[in-house]
Amino acid sequence: MSATFGGRSGRQGKISQWLRGRRPGDETDGDGGRETMLVATARAGLPLAPAAYPAPGYGCSCDRVGCPTPARHPVSFAWQTQSTTEGAQIERWAREQPEANFITATGMTHDVLDVPLDAGRAALDRLLGEGVEVGPVAESDDGRMLFFTLTRGTPEDEDEWWPCELDCHPETMDEHPGLRWHCRGSYVLVPPARLPGAPTRGVRWVRGPEHALPEPLTLLESLTDACARHAGTESDHHAAAPWPSRH
Repeated sequence: MSATFGGRSGRQGKISQWLRGRRPGDETDGDGGRETMLVATARAGLPLAPAAYPAPGYGCSCDRVGCPTPARHPVSFAWQTQSTTEGAQIERWAREQPEANFITATGMTHDVLDVPLDAGRAALDRLLGEGVEVGPVAESDDGRMLFFTLTRGTPEDEDEWWPCELDCHPETMDEHPGLRWHCRGSYVLVPPARLPGAPTRGVRWVRGPEHALPEPLTLLESLTDACARHAGTESDHHAAAPWPSRH
C-alpha cells in the first residue's frame, strides 16, 4: 500500500504543485481544481464517498433537524460500501454534486489519528524535526489536525481488535477532546471540504496524499505526548482564570 500510495504518476503527481499554488480559502474555488484534488486523493488509496455540505438554516444540506454534525457526515447510510477509490466514479460524483463535501472511510486501507490543532502542530514539528516519515496531514478550521496512517487492520483473532466506537464515533466526537483514532466504522472529511460558518472555513491539506502512509505506532507517542501537554496547558489556563465576580 505505501509504495502505491506514495507514487507520483498521473494527476496524483501534480497534487503538490496544485496545493502550493492555492491561497488560503481557495480550496473549493472552481470545479476543476476540486475534482482534480479528489481524484488524486482517491487514486492515492483513500476511499471516498459524497458528504453533506454547509447550508443556510440548520447549517447542513441534509434534512435532519438539529443535525449533530452539520456538513461533516456522508449523505448515504451505505457510505461504507459506497466508498471507492475509482477515479471515474469520483469524477461523476464531483460533477453531479458540485457543492458536496467528501468523506473518506477509515479502517479499509487507512486510519486517521485526529488531535487538537495546537497539539497536532507541535507534534508535526517534532516528528519532522526527528526525520520521521509522517505521511498525509490535514488541518480543519474546527480546531483539529488529522494524521493519515496505514490501518491497524483486522487481526486473525477478532478478540484482539476493537471497533472505532471505543475510540471515536462520528456523532460523539465532542466526548473525545484529545486523541481520536478513526478506524473501522468511522470516517473523516477529506480536503477540500467546507464547514459551516465563514466561507473560508474548511478542511485543507498540510501535507498532501502523495506522501506514503506511515505505520500509526510511529506517530502515536509524539501525538499522545503533545495531547497531554495541550490538555495540561488548557487545565492551567482554566485554573488561572479569575472567578466571575457578582454585582
